[in-house]
Amino acid sequence: MTEDDLDSIADDIQKRIMEQEAKRFSARVLKEAREPNDHGRIEAPDSQASIKGPCGDTMEFSLTISEGHIKEIRFMTDGCGSSVACGSITTRMVKGKSLEEAVRISDRDILRELGGLPEENRHCAKLASDTLQKAISDYRAKEER
Repeated sequence: MTEDDLDSIADDIQKRIMEQEAKRFSARVLKEAREPNDHGRIEAPDSQASIKGPCGDTMEFSLTISEGHIKEIRFMTDGCGSSVACGSITTRMVKGKSLEEAVRISDRDILRELGGLPEENRHCAKLASDTLQKAISDYRAKEER
């Protein structure tokens, strides 16, 4: 078997994987999972929260806040593509929003923005929403001190 043969087999496998993914996930989910927005951590955030979900995935958000608005937000996850997509779309949804607007973003809002997720992956949206809520709550608690 030549190197060209191996490349052809690898290309065929990749094509089949992408076809299967396209049957299960919306184009938006695939885009967010493959090209995540705001992935990483903020060096000195105003708030940070991390939650481990029931499936074992961990989601983390770090935020900088300015005049009651989310100036910057970044996420990290050790989870699957659905977790990455949910973290990424959440950052897009809340950047620039007031804390009052951001705290109201629910898992349903995230799912709607992504065009849905298969039943077995919907918990990823809940994990993203819960983690965002915790980061905002932690910031507010620090501000009250």
